[in-house]
Amino acid sequence: MTINADPQELAKFGELAHRWWDPESEFKPLHQINPLRLAWIDSLCPLAGLKVLDVGCGGGILTDSLARKGAEALGIDLATKALRVAQLHAMEAGTPNVSYQEIAVEELAAQRPGEFDAVTCMEMLEHVPDPASVVRALSTLVKPGGWVFMSTLNRNFKSFLLAIVGAEYVLKMLPAGTHEYARFIKPAELARMAREAGLELHSSKGLSYNPFTQRYSLGSDTDVNYLFALRRPA
Repeated sequence: MTINADPQELAKFGELAHRWWDPESEFKPLHQINPLRLAWIDSLCPLAGLKVLDVGCGGGILTDSLARKGAEALGIDLATKALRVAQLHAMEAGTPNVSYQEIAVEELAAQRPGEFDAVTCMEMLEHVPDPASVVRALSTLVKPGGWVFMSTLNRNFKSFLLAIVGAEYVLKMLPAGTHEYARFIKPAELARMAREAGLELHSSKGLSYNPFTQRYSLGSDTDVNYLFALRRPA
């Protein structure tokens, strides 16, 4: 099976692996948006006692907090160095019920279909060659009646200006080259991928950044960053 990953993307995040858990590093935006995303997920799908999978977990920022909400959390990624950082952090922090595995989502879907109450895939779809393949795997992994949460970047002039020019080159919130505009995904495109994979869109949110207050907020503006909550029909 061909691995649905871009070696350059894996290398890019691998090089920064040691900085994942530094809240003032290149990963500061992830640390800032994590509580917002977590609260939104937990409000729709109370996490305590659930079996949850975090796909493209990187250094484990979201995976760790899913476990701290009471879920049994598994994080998967193909970036070896980032996963080691996630495992090390879990040991140092004594996070309960969290584990990590280096495996492609499609491979895990073949091994463990319908096993998870909820599946998350945040800020990953815009980094893989075939996002539709990932969406199909997410749908396979979740139980009937279960939840799938995804976030990615919209593709339009505003998102190019804010997510690439603004965030990477002007404000330097992210390393230059973090994102490739051609890989951004319009909400209608992601909704179609989800539908074709057998998932039903439940709700969506936009994620906005205010450069003056330096704060993020969830709202209705999906022009740049957006999140989908989907369900696999029972």
